[in-house]
This record gives sequence, C-alpha cells and structure tokens, in this order.
Amino acid sequence: MSSARAWRRQGNVWARRRSDDGLEGKGQNQDILRVLEEESGMRRGEKKGSIFGDHLQFLWMSVAEQEGDDVVPYSTGKWAYDVFLSFRGVDTRKWFTSDLYHSLKTRGIRTFFDDDELSGGKEIKPSLLRAIEESMIGIVVFSPNYASSSYCLDELVHIMDCCKGHDRLVLPVFVDVDPAHVRHQLGSYGEAMAKHEQQHRVDHAKLEQWRQALADAANLSGWAIQQGSKSEYMFVRKIIGVVSRKINRTPLHNIAGPNFLVGLDDQMYKINTLLELEPDQKTIMVGIWGHGGVGKTTFAQAVYSWISDQFEGICFLADVTQKSRDLGLVRLQEKLLSDILDDKNIKFTDASQIIPILKRRLHRMKVLLILDDVSSTEQLESLAGDGDWFGSGSKVIITTRDRRLLDSQGVHSSLRLDALNFNQALHLFCLKAFEDSDADPDYMKLSKRIVNYSLGIPLTLELVGSNLFGKSISEWKSLLDNCERYAPDDIPGLLIFCFQNLDDDVKTIFLDIACCFNGYKLDHLADLLLSGRGFSPKYALQVLISKSFIKVDDDGEVRMHDLVQEMGRRIVYAESPADPGNISRLWAYEDILHVLRNNTLSTNLDVDTISTSLDAN
Repeated sequence: MSSARAWRRQGNVWARRRSDDGLEGKGQNQDILRVLEEESGMRRGEKKGSIFGDHLQFLWMSVAEQEGDDVVPYSTGKWAYDVFLSFRGVDTRKWFTSDLYHSLKTRGIRTFFDDDELSGGKEIKPSLLRAIEESMIGIVVFSPNYASSSYCLDELVHIMDCCKGHDRLVLPVFVDVDPAHVRHQLGSYGEAMAKHEQQHRVDHAKLEQWRQALADAANLSGWAIQQGSKSEYMFVRKIIGVVSRKINRTPLHNIAGPNFLVGLDDQMYKINTLLELEPDQKTIMVGIWGHGGVGKTTFAQAVYSWISDQFEGICFLADVTQKSRDLGLVRLQEKLLSDILDDKNIKFTDASQIIPILKRRLHRMKVLLILDDVSSTEQLESLAGDGDWFGSGSKVIITTRDRRLLDSQGVHSSLRLDALNFNQALHLFCLKAFEDSDADPDYMKLSKRIVNYSLGIPLTLELVGSNLFGKSISEWKSLLDNCERYAPDDIPGLLIFCFQNLDDDVKTIFLDIACCFNGYKLDHLADLLLSGRGFSPKYALQVLISKSFIKVDDDGEVRMHDLVQEMGRRIVYAESPADPGNISRLWAYEDILHVLRNNTLSTNLDVDTISTSLDAN
C-alpha cells in the first residue's frame, strides 16, 4: 500500500472512530473538518508546509471526500524526475550545466534538462511546470544572465513554491556570479531587474515574486564556481554526492511491516506539536517514553520516515543500550557521524577529541537524530550532548522506558506512548492472525478474548497473532488457554510458550540470533549460519519473520526486539546457570574471558559464536 493510500485509510478510520464516539452525520463531519483545519493550519484545498503536512492533509481529504467537498489533490506518488535543472542556456548550456547533466545521467539520476524530454507539440509552459512539480530536487544554476530571462525567473518562483515543506530540496549553484548579487539583486542581477521594471511588461506583484524567489534561493546552502576552473569537476562531484544521498534515503516503514500505522494517528498530532514549538530557531529534543513492547521504536520509525527528507543529515541509531554494551559508545559515535555525513570511512583514534569533532562537523547542519532505546545519561550525553552540537532547526528524538532520564537531561518535551485501545488492538491482531484487517467471523469471539487478554500491548498481539496464523479453532483454544497462564505484559513468559512450539531447527536459529547475530545483515547471517550449522537457515528465518520473532529492516539487517532477545538469552543461560562454560552459546565479553582464562570450554559450545562475539567487541 502506498503511503498516500495508507494515510488516507487511517484518515477514514480516524473519522469513523470519531463517528462512533457520537459525531455522526454531515454536521458532525464538518466539526471534524474544522478541527483538522485548526490543527494543521490548512484550509480546504490549501497545501500547508509543515513537518506532518502530508499526514494532516490526507486525514483532511478523507473526511472532506465523505462530505462531498471538492478536494485539491496533492500528489505524493513517485517522482517523475530526481532532479530538475534550471539554467540560462546562453551562459552555461555548453559548459558547466551540460557537464553536470551528463554526470548525473551516467550515475542513473533521472534529470530534467531543458526541453529534451518534452514531446513535440506540447505547450512548453504547462509541461515545464509539471516537470518541476514532479521533481524531487531543483538545482538552480545562477549565471550572469539568468535574471535577464523572465522565463528563468518564472521557473525559479515555481521551484521555490514547490519546495516549501513538501520533501523537496533546492540546491543553488552560483557560476561566475557573486551569491550576494543574487540575494540583493546587485550587479547584472540589479540591471536585469531594473530593465524588467522599465519595460513595463511585468506588473509590480510579479517583480516582487521574482525578487523574493532570488533572495530565498540565494540564502540556501550551495556552491560558488568559476566556470572553466580546475576545481569545477570537484564541485560537480560534491553536487552529485548531495543529490545521491537525498534520493537514496529509504523510509523505514518496511521495518514495522503491515502494522506500521496502527494506532499512530493521534500520536502523530501530539509529536507534531512538540517538534514544531520552535521549527527553525534551535535544536529541539523530544522524548518518547513508555513500557517495553508498546511500540516506541515503531513510532520513532514512523516519525523518521515522514520527516527525514527535510534535513541535511539524518541518523537513526537503533538499540542504543544493547549496542553501547556490545560495541561501545565510540563505535556508535562513529556511526552517528558516518550516517549524517554519509562517509563510511570515519574512525576516531583519540577519544578525548570525539565530541569536539562532532560539534565542529555538525554545528552548521540541520540534522534529524533518532536515539532508540536509551537507558543512561552517559549514552545521551555521548550521542547528543545538550543539543548544541547541531545547526538550527535540528530535531533529536529519544525513545526510552525511563522518563526520569529525560527530565534529568533537560528533555522536558516528551510524549508517553500507551497501549492500543480495543479497536486498534483488534485491527493489529487481525493483521497478524489473518493477514487482513478483519477477523474471520468464526474466530471473532476468540479474537476478542485474545485482545482483551493482551491489554493492547502491540508486541503481545504480534506474538500471539502470528503464532495463531493458519491454525484451527481447537488449536486457537488450546494456545489461548496456555497463553492466559501468563500475564499479558509478561512478554518473556509468553515468548517461552511461543518458542516451545517451534521446530528444533527454528529454535536453534532463533537462539543463535538472540545471542550473537541481532543486527547482522540478512545475507551475511544466512552465510554464517549455513557454514556453522551445516543446514540452510532460509526456512527457519522465514518462520521467525512470519511469527514476529524477528524483522528485517530497510538496510537488510535482522532486528529482534530487546525483550525477545532477552528471553532467548535467558533460555541459553538456563542450560548452566552456575558455569557459562557449559552453555551452548557465549556472547558476553566477560563470560568469554572467564571461560578462556579458566579453561572451562565445554563441548556444548559452538566455537563460531565465540569468534563472532569477540569480533563484535
């Protein structure tokens, strides 16, 4: 399902739920429209640029359509072009712009260049405007004669209008022209604007539009180049690097699977308010807190997916607590800077210089940083400081189970994530148990019993629902009777029961991942397991994914919830509580050293898991 259709569907659910609460009929839907307009700052048919503008727009559209109102469509489909090039042909067509276009094209970046891709016979202006609207990035090449063309200036106005809050990026390139001349209309730009005004062909309002567009574009971060200079190719490489990072960003929505949007609509409104308190003035730090299993990571992924394109640098650090324990904070600091700068070669050699380096490299960048599952002040201080490392307009979002941690670090804007309500929980359960949003009528009574039992905890719903998929009524009853022996928030206890129903080979692979391979690339993991276990792990991995024990993120990495991982490790520790040398897998650094120093290595131990754990540390 596309993001547009998904959000529209959520809008219909939102509207129906409000109707179920007593807002029925046309008049009440008008009340809903009014609330949406107030919350989003939009009026009907207006495109509002804000962090969650698209989300609010789709909720508004779904209700407006029910009212029979005329709706101005807002396309969020795939871009027709990655880049739209705006330039003055007489200045740069045969030189810089042509070189840039061919460099973009050879790298597979779909670029609109002049009128080459317009079919003959079409009106140029509507086609050109449509090409601008369907391009993710606008590169504007300002040259000495750019402003002398009303055609170029109209292009620029439309580019700047399209980029306001709609996940677009505008990159100005100043070729043989001073950016200040563009910004303040001096030199050849001042002469061109004076000439437009003297010719009386343009009204005052359009002149002001042109002036404002020139000033706004010149205020953006870009490049100043002398055409024909030896360093021209370096600037082209830098431009292509920025474009590539932008178009290669993949939303994280696939991590959460089909339950991604369940129950998130109201929470989106709340965090939107927190994130936009001071949208472009300073770094805003916001906390998301709640009990384990309520969906904090999923919600953070949703926020990341929707707003990441509005930032110059982005980083989602998952499983901070686990990774800081396994890899150390220095490795996480390296990853933070590498992800934001898109530089995979960053290595820190002097620990005392890490934070000064982070500040120096990032203090001018508008950054989105997600710190997932933070549990200590040391982690927060090492990875975000007090927010002054980053440029204005940056956002830092922290997920944690401990609200006191947020308060102690001055993160006073926070959102508590609670369990799902009954309807949301039933919807999520049905997605897992039936792979559809509606329960089979024969199973409805049992489904409601399970939802009541779950107390709306998403992880519980996923585990139970996934393990009931494809089973008979009698199997449902038996499994539910056994599940109800555990408290719904006793996810470790519930997991043991679900684990016991797995085949032996699947259990083996599950414990391998829980102890040693959480976070590994799926392809690499499959190769390791094949060589270490002597059988193909593909079937086992598919079972674990289908039963919600693991997920595979958009980077191809295997992810296991920390509560699920914890119980997997407990199962292994239970093999020999007093002596780690007699358990089948070792992952803790201190246990590995203890076993090696005391020569208590057991034949039960898989040596591959030792070497893998040592490599990780």
